[in-house]
Amino acid sequence: MESIPDHRRHGPADVEFPPPGGPWEPLALNGRLVGWAERAGLGLARRSVELGQQLADDHRAYLLTRLGHKLRSAVLALQESARQAAFGRPELLEAVFEQAQEVGRRAAAVEAAAIQPKDGARGVVLGAVFNLALPHADRNLPSEAVVLGSEPALVEAFSRTQEWMGGQRLSVAAELVGTWWKVSVGASGPRKPLPVPEMGEPLIRLIVETHLDGWFDASHEDRADFYLPAQQPR
Repeated sequence: MESIPDHRRHGPADVEFPPPGGPWEPLALNGRLVGWAERAGLGLARRSVELGQQLADDHRAYLLTRLGHKLRSAVLALQESARQAAFGRPELLEAVFEQAQEVGRRAAAVEAAAIQPKDGARGVVLGAVFNLALPHADRNLPSEAVVLGSEPALVEAFSRTQEWMGGQRLSVAAELVGTWWKVSVGASGPRKPLPVPEMGEPLIRLIVETHLDGWFDASHEDRADFYLPAQQPR
């Protein structure tokens, strides 16, 4: 949730997580919480959905613009190094390889921001996700930790969390909070700035909140909290 017009971010979309202040009434549309207001109404609920979609679209457009700019810069640097290596500077071949790797990383970030997951939401065991995304992290996960979402998007989000936190030794814990699995990823030290900041928190937030219908809290220096929809037991 994000307040308008001051853009203060506040927790997942859940009646158990009302924003501070108030009193507030929940805005629901088709059985889904879409916002909060001083007085509920169908018109306000529809307007809340429109504003939410506009915010998401604006965030994606801004992120794609920034990532695209950084990708073009990396491509130009690669082209120049390759040109010099081809014309009498063979010592630059190692730099060419490293720059090509960086171009690949930045292109993958653009793809992650631009493409919506094709597979629908389904029950995904968190332990299986971390086997792929954070295989070396210390884990404290209940066996029943199953979230509702796209497995590729989950793997993408947590893999990028490893990079964003500087490749440190990580710990992962999960607890059920209402209808959400709150997944906390902690690091042994403060985060290190990425060469391309947009490939960190902004991209992870887009994946979690747009592709996974969750909530991403990066307000703590030594950890990140993910609120992911829990699969309800049958």
